[in-house]
Amino acid sequence: MNMRTGPTNENVKALILALRKESTTAKSALWDRIADDIEKATRQRREVNLSRLSRNTKANETVVVPGKVLGAGILAHAVVVAALNFSASARVQIEKASGRAITIAELVKQNPKGKDIRVIG
Repeated sequence: MNMRTGPTNENVKALILALRKESTTAKSALWDRIADDIEKATRQRREVNLSRLSRNTKANETVVVPGKVLGAGILAHAVVVAALNFSASARVQIEKASGRAITIAELVKQNPKGKDIRVIG
């Protein structure tokens, strides 16, 4: 019998708990949705290329990727990207475009209500 156990990485478990807590405290369904997405199996988590971020965002927008950001493509404008993981090349290219690559936990601290945040992936 295969039972779903959830993530085994302690950091990911802690992030999921923090997101669920913040969701109730700030009454923001966004963090609960992000927690659900992160709780999925690793191979079911989102992987988003920079080209997709560039196509689907405007300059200076804040974006959450509940998975990994990959470095394929070119980011044409500055965006703040919060994700579970970044490839090394993606982090470099985001910063080269005058954007910021931050963790989801940092974004929750900066914006507990989850206002003006777009989920991509």
